Amino acid sequence: MRINDFIPNTGIFKEMSMGKEKNQVTEDNSANSFLSTLKEQLDQINEKQITAEKTSESFIKGDEVNVHKVMLDSEEAKMSLELAVQVRNKIVEAYQELNRMQL
Repeated sequence: MRINDFIPNTGIFKEMSMGKEKNQVTEDNSANSFLSTLKEQLDQINEKQITAEKTSESFIKGDEVNVHKVMLDSEEAKMSLELAVQVRNKIVEAYQELNRMQL
């Protein structure tokens, strides 16, 4: 009985190395998308803060600004800032939990 020689298929190793590169690119893209999303949300919060400040200044100067508009803008800016702080706290808490894990 004759046994055929084993010839390894080197193409598998090339595909595996390319797969690692694809995973790294995917991880980089997901990290970039997370960072870009985070930056966009922080920019929106900043815009709300600026809008609330401008509305308050206009009201103080005596311009035609409704009190309800001033209060709504101020509360929206306040709540969005509080939400951002809570999200930051959760991220820090998750990071600390990961650091405490034993591998």
